[in-house]
Amino acid sequence: MSATAPSAATYPHIDYDAQGAPIVAGTTMKVVEIVMAQRAHGWSPEELCFQFPHLSMGDIHAALAYYWDHEHALDEDIESRSRLADESRLQSASLPVAQRLAALKHRR
Repeated sequence: MSATAPSAATYPHIDYDAQGAPIVAGTTMKVVEIVMAQRAHGWSPEELCFQFPHLSMGDIHAALAYYWDHEHALDEDIESRSRLADESRLQSASLPVAQRLAALKHRR
């Protein structure tokens, strides 16, 4: 995702990585990773803080607020990441090692 960074005062817990993706300040944790974890597991902000102990409750809430303020752009980023993961899975299924592992799995 490439975005024009809002002022730091607007999102004091949010920075941007070299590609322009929003991350939690002082970490490499992308905002979309927090949102995807919340969606996948149905975690509350408190549970997200428990699951990601290197993040503060303020970090979690700032990331979620950033998401809701930029929902359309971040949803596009999440969809793009999902497509890339699907493509990678399909490509890796044809690798010889993947085929051998699948054959071993079916023997059991």
